[in-house]
Amino acid sequence: MGENGHFCSCKECVVRNLIFEHVSVDELADYCSSKTERTVRKGEKIVSEGDPISSFLYIKSGLLKLHRHTADPSYDQIISIAKPFDLISILSVFSDTKYNLSITAIENSVVCEFDLEKIKNLVRTNGEFALDMLARISRTTDKIIRKYNDINIKNLRGRIAYILLLFADDIYQSPIYELPISRKEIAELIGMSTENVIRILSEFRREHIIKINGKEIEIVDKDILKLICLHG
Repeated sequence: MGENGHFCSCKECVVRNLIFEHVSVDELADYCSSKTERTVRKGEKIVSEGDPISSFLYIKSGLLKLHRHTADPSYDQIISIAKPFDLISILSVFSDTKYNLSITAIENSVVCEFDLEKIKNLVRTNGEFALDMLARISRTTDKIIRKYNDINIKNLRGRIAYILLLFADDIYQSPIYELPISRKEIAELIGMSTENVIRILSEFRREHIIKINGKEIEIVDKDILKLICLHG
């Protein structure tokens, strides 16, 4: 999976329980012997839209963005933020031969890949594994749909509040964190202009809802931010 790819063992890896719950110990050794890991730096593109699909990917550590090109070459649509142990290629590997999105690291990350044909063969021969994959595809799809629905019904302030709480509660579990995406990427994630993102963040800071120090965000008044997210 690139020059820095290396083989690794599943013996101590949490992915053993994530995707190989219904695979025997003997089978597991064969699949894990071909798994490779790749360390990627922030900003590095792992997959480009239109690339052939040749492997089954999941993120072991870090954060990635899944994004698509738009008619405006300066603006991408960010579909989702992937966090550790998300199966980042699951929406494409069983339905297409080429990726219909790009995947880029927004933090220094570790991505793992399995041989795609081995995974497909496991789907063909192991019904429990196949059902588990179907359930994961459904949950991933539902999560993306819910995110779009949640964002689209909100006004500008509600959308920014939603994103700030997403990173605080779902990703970092802390009211203080370094925002891993730019103001432009926030705009691409929630369907706003970059100027509006900057304006709303400035409003929140003036209203003492958040503090901003460079890329560091501190949520000062989480109750108010939740109210804005809920009713915005």
